Amino acid sequence: MTVSDPRHDTTERLTPRAEPAAATALERTWRDPPGVYGWFAAINHKTISIRFIVTTMLFFLAGGVLALLIRLQLAQPNAGIIGPDMYNQIFTMHGSTMMFLFAVPIMQAVAAYLIPLMVGARTLAFPRLNAYAYWIFTMGGIMLYAAFFVNAGPDAGWFAYVPLSGPQYSPGKRVDFWAQMITFTELSGLMEAIVIITTILKLRAPGMSLNRMRLYVWAMLVTSFMVLFALPAVMLASTALITDRLVDTQFYNPDKGGDALLWQHLFWFFGHPEVYLIFIPPLGFISSIVAAFARRPVVGYPAMILALVTTAFLAFGLWVHHMFATNLPDLGKTFFTAASLIIAVPTAVQIFCWIATLGSGRIHFKTPLLFVLAFFFILVMGGLTGLMLASVSLDTQLHDSFFVVAHLHYVLMGGAVFPLFGAFYFWFPKFTGRMLGERLGRWNFWLFFIGFNVTFFPMHLLGLWGMPRRVYTYPAEMGWGDMNLVASIGAAMIGLSVLLFLVNVARSLRAGRVAGPDPWGAGTLEWSVASPPPMGNFEVIPVVHGRYPLWQPQLEPTHVEGMSNDWREVLVTTVADAEPDHRLSMPSPSIWPFLSALATTVLFIGSIFTPWAVVWAAAPVAVTATLWFWPRRAIVRERVRSEVRP
Repeated sequence: MTVSDPRHDTTERLTPRAEPAAATALERTWRDPPGVYGWFAAINHKTISIRFIVTTMLFFLAGGVLALLIRLQLAQPNAGIIGPDMYNQIFTMHGSTMMFLFAVPIMQAVAAYLIPLMVGARTLAFPRLNAYAYWIFTMGGIMLYAAFFVNAGPDAGWFAYVPLSGPQYSPGKRVDFWAQMITFTELSGLMEAIVIITTILKLRAPGMSLNRMRLYVWAMLVTSFMVLFALPAVMLASTALITDRLVDTQFYNPDKGGDALLWQHLFWFFGHPEVYLIFIPPLGFISSIVAAFARRPVVGYPAMILALVTTAFLAFGLWVHHMFATNLPDLGKTFFTAASLIIAVPTAVQIFCWIATLGSGRIHFKTPLLFVLAFFFILVMGGLTGLMLASVSLDTQLHDSFFVVAHLHYVLMGGAVFPLFGAFYFWFPKFTGRMLGERLGRWNFWLFFIGFNVTFFPMHLLGLWGMPRRVYTYPAEMGWGDMNLVASIGAAMIGLSVLLFLVNVARSLRAGRVAGPDPWGAGTLEWSVASPPPMGNFEVIPVVHGRYPLWQPQLEPTHVEGMSNDWREVLVTTVADAEPDHRLSMPSPSIWPFLSALATTVLFIGSIFTPWAVVWAAAPVAVTATLWFWPRRAIVRERVRSEVRP
């Protein structure tokens, strides 16, 4: 049933339409080439984004299966289903998959689809770079899983502490595959951040000044800047690790002047901000969902933006609370304890703003909102245990116990996966043109919510009772068997819930109710175009006069005139006020980003076995990159033509 409210009927407030001939020409200009060549040459942001989302979801399912294997092994004491060596690989692959191949990439993938629609642009900035980022991410993930399936998967944990991951305690190529995969996939994350930042700052529709951007766009802008500062730390750390292993450098070897703690500093300087790279985009999801289902703008717009920015700054001042068990100065630990407690303040500000919005609106309880309400409950639980772990004395007692596992999952799954499911239900109609089933959605939600708490709440008790993490079995006399069995039953419920979600998606794609442009009666720009959107997003570029254009009276001018329908042309605007600056021709589809990614993959795989691969494989990378940027005469002519003022 379509949610409608006479006060917010948006059906007559869609963006202006072009003439049929112009719309046809625009669709032809922006579509991807057909056939096998077109599949590899595609650069349309919606095409790449959907592939990105599907790929990350496949990794999510793979990581989930590994989690079920872990819970199967731990369900009973003295179980021998999985041996210790395979268990080490499984929990390392589970953590690496969820942190590096799912959590951050899927946030960027969703943003790559939604951001141009939300800011009134026809495409992302640097569309070929966007395609290249997708290909290297996919190949990096395949590289890691290929190693795992030939019994060469990493086994030192997703944090890969040295000296455990060093050449002395981890011989062979397992850690090398892990280190190169980290550099590879994080390179993709950096490129996506650049693409998103440039799109937000330079391709917004006229009139969409910074104080009219919706909160989700702000969240992705803040996240993308965080990516630029956080990811290089882990790329540097993993590169130093692999050079220690391959060419005998000594960055982490204390006997030769290195420092093992250097790894932890670099890794957690990235690792703790990464929690917020995962957490901040869902805050934007929640603001969108709350506004749509409360039928009113989010309360406290300036406070929400300040809270996002403050969270980002503080996120870089917390990493040492992962290192309280090391021999660091007490004064430093005190500072990081204080910072860890303070970061709860901006999060609380946002939660109060959402509650105020819901409390003053007319709420429609649909599946997306249920996931948001569950987020409130679970995040508060995770936040409370986070405050406990911010205390040096308590953290020292609970370090490396199942209490930490419970806290981590309450924060990450509660802070990211619940809002992400809500986002899937909310924007699925825009992606596909069809609604997800509401009844199956509620079954999906309740099984997930109950299963989650049945799985992870007992882990708090197991941690307090002394059960360490990363052990593949335990003796019966420890008394941990019953709680582990309960946790494993909860994990099965989560698995069933995810299965129901997949069934819902499959059924809805085939026979779901047709959604229309704005099935929720929302007020923001992406709901002004057809579902799914045309290849060029907007038949004419809209002019924006407020934060919720579809909830406000239409004002003049309504759109931009004079943009080309026969060339991939975008309107570049100023950073602060989004005033029109100039027109820009965008690149056409090309297979060279794919071939460049293939050449880069060869370089990285080869470097696992010999450093000379960096030298020899650099040649095909240089060739493909050169041909990627080689100008086509027709494009040059068009750019020259567009520079001539009428």
